[in-house]
Amino acid sequence: MDKLTEEQIQKQLEHLSSWSEVNGAIQRTFQHKDFVESMKFVNHIAELAEAAQHHPDILIRWNKVTLTLTTHDAGGITEKDFELAVKADGYAAAV
Repeated sequence: MDKLTEEQIQKQLEHLSSWSEVNGAIQRTFQHKDFVESMKFVNHIAELAEAAQHHPDILIRWNKVTLTLTTHDAGGITEKDFELAVKADGYAAAV
């Protein structure tokens, strides 16, 4: 998968307002009720990531989970990152 241009990244981010570009990746922090809810979210993201064979960096801080997405083999942000971001947002909105 090809790395996106800065213009393409910014256009995608217009539709994902909670995400931001950070050091060649896109990133968002999700807040949950407590640690258990954070872990349920992380487990669901792990299933999505495994199915897509695209694994985010995950930082867990009690009720907050930060996902950082980049496509390492492409050397930056690709469409795969935005696909997983959309799925994460959809799951977060549904729970």
